[in-house]
Amino acid sequence: MNFKLSLVAAALLAASAAQAVTLRVANVGDVQSMDPHSLNETLQLSFTASVYEALVGRDKKMSVIPLLATKWTQKTPTVWRFDLRHGVKFHDDTPFTADDVVFSLKRAADPAGDMRGYTTSFKEVRKIDDFTVEIETTAPNPILPDVLTNVYVMSKKWCEDNKALGPVDRRKGVENTASFKANGTGPFRLKERQPSTRTVLVRNFNYWDKPETNIDEIVFTPIGNDATRVAALLSGEIDVMEPVPLQDVERIKSAGKFTVLQGPELRTIFLGMDQKRDELQFSSVKGKNPFKDRRVRQALYQGIDIEAIKSRVMRNASTPTALMVGPGVRGFQPDMNKRLPYDVEAAKKLLAEAGYPNGFEVGMNCPNDRYVNDGQICQAVAASLARIGVKVNLQTETKVSYFPKILRRDTSFYLLGWTPSTGDSHDALSALIATPNDKGQGQFNLGSYSNPKVDELTQKIQSETDQARRNEYIREAFKLHMDDVGHIPLHQQALAWGFSNRVTLTQLPDNRMFFKWVTIK
Repeated sequence: MNFKLSLVAAALLAASAAQAVTLRVANVGDVQSMDPHSLNETLQLSFTASVYEALVGRDKKMSVIPLLATKWTQKTPTVWRFDLRHGVKFHDDTPFTADDVVFSLKRAADPAGDMRGYTTSFKEVRKIDDFTVEIETTAPNPILPDVLTNVYVMSKKWCEDNKALGPVDRRKGVENTASFKANGTGPFRLKERQPSTRTVLVRNFNYWDKPETNIDEIVFTPIGNDATRVAALLSGEIDVMEPVPLQDVERIKSAGKFTVLQGPELRTIFLGMDQKRDELQFSSVKGKNPFKDRRVRQALYQGIDIEAIKSRVMRNASTPTALMVGPGVRGFQPDMNKRLPYDVEAAKKLLAEAGYPNGFEVGMNCPNDRYVNDGQICQAVAASLARIGVKVNLQTETKVSYFPKILRRDTSFYLLGWTPSTGDSHDALSALIATPNDKGQGQFNLGSYSNPKVDELTQKIQSETDQARRNEYIREAFKLHMDDVGHIPLHQQALAWGFSNRVTLTQLPDNRMFFKWVTIK
């Protein structure tokens, strides 16, 4: 090769590298897997949405829009037809076809993964031709497009070649190639994956659409320590952080070079209790399970000082709730959103009536790097319950070990947060409240609360097309659950993203950060 031409080529490459735009993002916790069917968790689905895509997605106003499907029609009450986008390729240059959709929807239904709750209504997924698929449901499902926004499409060939035919079972701690490699159709592709250290995405220049971004590279870093994360933003080591510690909001704002974007989140933080085992694990009570008694569950509910959590732990950046869904979710019942009063004496009386005049001990599991001040919330709950005689033996840990544990239902008392990813109350009813079964219903009802009437209503809600009647079913189901004290709802937390003023981004109420909508000066 001509030496002068080599120099010119090298100079062009160096200039190109110098102009590359890198976005540095930090979160309190890490994305746990690159497998889009592995874990039904917001950060997981938000991050992998830059690599993988679903048939349908959401725009900046949370409306459903075409992605890998260009059009969908309801052919019969139980059959939906999806026309697929032509000319789309996976990152390895393999063409996208209907075979990938059929494969992916079946893969998402695998019991080893966490996404089968979205496929509970599926009777059959079938290929009509290379760019047409049909989904037949067991009963009418008017919100099927909303449901599909969370089920991402993988390459059938790539999964076969890499022995990743099914998602891994995180409850057993196993992994496969899809855990740390990726091959999607999205606007970014995976370049580097170092679990718990950093993950790097780079622009997919063969993307079928034109994303609203100038970013060439994304470096994602988990920084669990709040002070370290804030220091990294203020020093310019990172461009975006989430979440902003509540105590540092004003400090970051006053620095003058940063923005803190706050807003209501659809997520509800709540407590669950094991109501299935005949003998409660991790407890001083032997031979029975106090959480099977509604009076005990109500005692814990009324023994928690929710206003103290709001003011001291959440610094007023939370909204106490009595429901398992919040404002903005279809089916939210504002007039029912009235908590039982905090009342130590009433709680003690309920415990005495249930046969526990001196209280009891119970283990509690809680993450410390998933939700806003999650570890502190659990500490406040433990302190409150001590006043009614319930000694909580609290174990807080990183979500990497926390989620596999609670998904195994190896817990007696736990904290969880839930955003209905469909934007509909049925999502919470089906995933959190309905009796667990082998089809994916109740997959995150980790304490196995059960009420047959609620199950019946949940099925009706899924198929009802009359909105007024559907809302009445939702209302009745929530009322039954509240009367049973099936869970203890705490609050809706507020979003808080911090970022350099050089960055422009879009904050959605489901706390998903889409890099295709981020630009940096």
